[in-house]
Amino acid sequence: MGPYSLQTKQAAFQTRKQTATKQGVNEMNIVIVGAGNIGSGLASVLAKTSHSITVVDADNGVAAAARLKEQGVEVKSGALKPSVAAADLVILSTPFAASKAVVAEADFSGKILVDVSNPITDDFSALQLGFSSSAAEELAKLAPAAKLVKAFNTVFAQHYASGLKLNGEALQTFVASDDEAAKSVVKDLAAEIGLEPKDAGPLSNARYLEPLGYLNINFGYILGYGTKIAPKWQSE
Repeated sequence: MGPYSLQTKQAAFQTRKQTATKQGVNEMNIVIVGAGNIGSGLASVLAKTSHSITVVDADNGVAAAARLKEQGVEVKSGALKPSVAAADLVILSTPFAASKAVVAEADFSGKILVDVSNPITDDFSALQLGFSSSAAEELAKLAPAAKLVKAFNTVFAQHYASGLKLNGEALQTFVASDDEAAKSVVKDLAAEIGLEPKDAGPLSNARYLEPLGYLNINFGYILGYGTKIAPKWQSE
């Protein structure tokens, strides 16, 4: 088989791939870094889609994948660098400090990188930063070649097990990014798992979304409203 035949096959593959994308078949390799309550919750709903889901954690995600399998959720596990290298989209479901370490360890160039963190102090008494910057913007500085998106930070982990609805209505997630194409992908993904995505503008608006996430945590855990709550932006 000569070089021409190989080139012809590669061209045919690209044509099929482009056709599939136009028809809405947009399967992605999604990596979830962090297998705590949020990461496991996201894995449980994303595993029901046609996307390939890999969980990365301190133990390479093996224990997390085993726990999820016991719950009937089939995901893969992997180490950080090779998993990120093969990913189309990476979700950082780790605390802000841990997310900074993750971003410094792997190459996220060209990847859609979704930050779900709320940069809260260890004693939950305040935000570590806000209004002049945000966790998402600081991560974007550390990974300038990534397509940073802020999303899912106002959704309590418990909602992933209960259908992502309250009173029969889909919960909202606010999606902010400077990359419109990446934002569109994450909005579509949010809708696919049952959320109502709301375009929250540029990434700098994470400065307001993170305090909203913190307020939601205050309502839930400090003011006694519990976790069956979520912020909702309404309009006529």
